[in-house]
Amino acid sequence: MNSKNLFYILKRIVLAILTVWVVITVTFFVSRAVPGGPFMSEKAITPEAQAALEAKYGLDKPLMEQYFTYLKDIVTKFDFGPSLKQRGRDVITVIGDGMKTSAKLGVSAAAIALVLGVVLGAVAALRRNKLIDRIVMVFTTACISMPSFIMGSLLLILFSITLRLVPANGAAEGGLILPIITLSLSPMANITRLTRSSMLDVLGQDYIRTAKAKGVSGSKIIFGHALKNALIPVITYFGPMLAYIVTGSLVVEQIFAVPGIGRAFVSSITDRDYPMIMGTTIVLASLIVIMNMISDILYKVVDPRINLE
Repeated sequence: MNSKNLFYILKRIVLAILTVWVVITVTFFVSRAVPGGPFMSEKAITPEAQAALEAKYGLDKPLMEQYFTYLKDIVTKFDFGPSLKQRGRDVITVIGDGMKTSAKLGVSAAAIALVLGVVLGAVAALRRNKLIDRIVMVFTTACISMPSFIMGSLLLILFSITLRLVPANGAAEGGLILPIITLSLSPMANITRLTRSSMLDVLGQDYIRTAKAKGVSGSKIIFGHALKNALIPVITYFGPMLAYIVTGSLVVEQIFAVPGIGRAFVSSITDRDYPMIMGTTIVLASLIVIMNMISDILYKVVDPRINLE
């Protein structure tokens, strides 16, 4: 790796850190600017009790002091503090428990989306304007057009309520099957269309025609030249997509009652649980930033001709 590429990587790391810092800062002040508080919903709480709770969690201190204390705890101890609603539990523990399920759900959905998307896209490109190409395009268009909450609801009604093939509760054994399918359909459709478009472009290049003229086998042309070069836009999409699936499955987790980080994030907002809001937002934002950075760096691995600038 030359010095230019190394400098690019270092620059991306610095920008990633700055981006996460901006997210922390904006989220901290916006969450506290919203009317209400974490203890307003407590039943028949007295002003004295509320003041005691605020003092216990440091919410009685000046806002800037709370901000710098929070930053210091994150940088020095990676401590997001205790949850204000789930008493006795640290935010990092709650997030860790939720991420175990969300990561399993997201990685499985992303793997299915990648494999099926690349295969269907390549087949559609190689059979351009044939019946299978039209079927694939209609199917992917339907998957992209239908929101995840509608798709999830339809799958829930069909396979859980009507046919009773899989459980409706995401926490039950086998309960992640429908959430995984729901999360994978839209990304799979996007990858299919990206692969098809990129494959068609690559198959029309001069070096592909030259390889055919030299008698290179069709399988070697497809897998050794066309598909490899066609995967560059897929890599561009896959990194952020993986982070989005893992962190952005809020609606799907609510529909199927999946005990993931998405449900913890939604609950933290409704409960005004400031540490939980901050912790989940930081984790989600960091995943998206990191996956974007990794996908950019992977360009160089797939195509050595690309110079990172």
